Amino acid sequence: MSDNDVSMHPSFVGVIRQKERIRQRLSNIKHKIGIYSAKGGVGKTTVAVNIAYALSRNGFKVGLLDADIDTPNLTLFLGIEGKMEKTLPLKPLEKDGVKVASTAMLMEMDERPIIWRGPMMVKMLGEFFESTEWGELDYLILDLPPGSSDTPLTIMQVLELDGFIIVTTPQRIAAVNSIRSGLMAKRLNVSILGIIENMSDGSITENTENVAKTLGAEVLGTVRFDNRFSSYSDNGRIPVLEDEEISDIFTKIVDKIGDNG
Repeated sequence: MSDNDVSMHPSFVGVIRQKERIRQRLSNIKHKIGIYSAKGGVGKTTVAVNIAYALSRNGFKVGLLDADIDTPNLTLFLGIEGKMEKTLPLKPLEKDGVKVASTAMLMEMDERPIIWRGPMMVKMLGEFFESTEWGELDYLILDLPPGSSDTPLTIMQVLELDGFIIVTTPQRIAAVNSIRSGLMAKRLNVSILGIIENMSDGSITENTENVAKTLGAEVLGTVRFDNRFSSYSDNGRIPVLEDEEISDIFTKIVDKIGDNG
């Protein structure tokens, strides 16, 4: 081999090939948006669910993917008890007009822990991208696990996303972790579409403003701390479909997402 020959590591070639396969497979999906945070407990799934259904209420065709492979919660939030067939291609279940897929829909018991190593979770994630019949969608909303583990890293590497929405809370520790997650995404060339302050008192805190400034993104909105969210979710009811006040909050947020798109 001459000095001018250039070779790629096989794993890098594999990522490129997988990215191209996924691009072709998901070519009928116009926009793909990840809902992300570095810290658990900030209400990321609540935000993902309500963004998806607010978009659906606006007339868009929407899919919602539970990308938290080993700790899936979407089915609990949505009150879904049905299961997907375990044959390929996988077929999402439809709930109130939104197509939903989750590993919880493939497990026999919701309470049984999913004890998988990283490669197995990445493989399952690949099935959701390459072997799932999403059909034509305007938006695919991905509810990511928190942190910087294999799953969010894989999504950043192989999926052509419009970008991430970072969910934070008023606390300083949440802001610090939100900056970390946002900088990780930007380092991997994933755009930050905006910041949402959840569990807010209604006004944007200095901590959240600092997140937005550091990441060069706007604050899309604030979502007040409200026990109604827990009440609806515990009963498998979707807040934006049940409560006009909550619907108004998320309608304003998705309007800004459309402007950014």
